Amino acid sequence: MATYKIDPMHSEITFKVKHLMITNVTGSFQQFDATMEANAEDFSDAKISFEADINSISTSNEQRDTHLKSDDFFSAEQFPKLSFTSTSFTHKGGSDYVLNGDLTIKGNTKPVSLNVEFGGRMTDFYGQDKAGFEISGKINRSEFGLTWSAVTEAGGVVVSDEIKLNLAVQMVKQA
Repeated sequence: MATYKIDPMHSEITFKVKHLMITNVTGSFQQFDATMEANAEDFSDAKISFEADINSISTSNEQRDTHLKSDDFFSAEQFPKLSFTSTSFTHKGGSDYVLNGDLTIKGNTKPVSLNVEFGGRMTDFYGQDKAGFEISGKINRSEFGLTWSAVTEAGGVVVSDEIKLNLAVQMVKQA
């Protein structure tokens, strides 16, 4: 069984949410960890676990970040991490996979399905065997207890329920 760990220097965990239903605000998690175990060369038997530190959330706006960490959204003090555990990693053909698993945010666990594009394998300058993945999908934030909402004077929704996830991940094979 080969074990891979995420390379945080060459990975990014980002999300987008519509603000006022007209533009996207992008956020990211700065501190995260992931492990993948697989026997198959094509990773089709991969078991994947991931977690992110809620206090590392960044949207390039300190006031908004503080609001996101509050009980209106993530309740970072009570629920300091979000986590994901895979239930299947299915090869669809070519470089395309579907990653299914259980996502837990704020104590709420729901099944999610994510699209994965396998970017390939490469040995870096240090002799490390690396595998690259682009992961994308959508979740509904209110299903995870992130239910804060507001409406503008004109009746417009301030923050959409749909969150788009985009992860660019390099995994390093462990010796």
